[in-house]
Amino acid sequence: MGNLFGRKRRSRVTEQDKAVLQLKQQRDKLKQYQKRITLNLERERSVAWQLLKDGKKEKAKLLLKKKRYQEQLLDKTENQISNLERMVQDIEFTQIEMKVIEGLKIGNECLNKMHEVMSIEEVERIIDETQDAVEYQRQIDEMLAGSFTEEDEDAILEELNAITQEQLELPEVPTEPLPEKIPEASPVKIRAKPELVAAS
Repeated sequence: MGNLFGRKRRSRVTEQDKAVLQLKQQRDKLKQYQKRITLNLERERSVAWQLLKDGKKEKAKLLLKKKRYQEQLLDKTENQISNLERMVQDIEFTQIEMKVIEGLKIGNECLNKMHEVMSIEEVERIIDETQDAVEYQRQIDEMLAGSFTEEDEDAILEELNAITQEQLELPEVPTEPLPEKIPEASPVKIRAKPELVAAS
């Protein structure tokens, strides 16, 4: 009934994510098993010592054989945990590599589309048009600059100086001496006289 009002959402959890989760769960179970065996080994060692103390050498020997077997299981468990962790790392790294490859693929497709829009011939044409426009503008500038005589150039510079002088006109500086500053007397503080009150 949950799909009545909406479309079915695609799960973001991939098969690789599920595999990594299962591997991590197996690793955690093996670590718990490893702890349990380690606790048993410590307990059995103390029990074997107590059996030797009580003179039960055969039982102590049997218990030590069992302990030795569990130590071998502990080594195998450690190897399995190491293998699981290596596999998890390999899967996670492969996922990262896949994302990088997907990104490169998308980037390559985008570049190809851009190259289709802008061909080498088109770029060369634009560069040629730009160079033609720059050359044309240079010719116009030369024509304008060449139409003025030396006197015209001098007149233009004089007019430019006159305009800048008009804009920079400052008020005239007064020629009269400035009045000397009379130091002001610092205000005197008047203290209130304490009132005398008659004692009753």
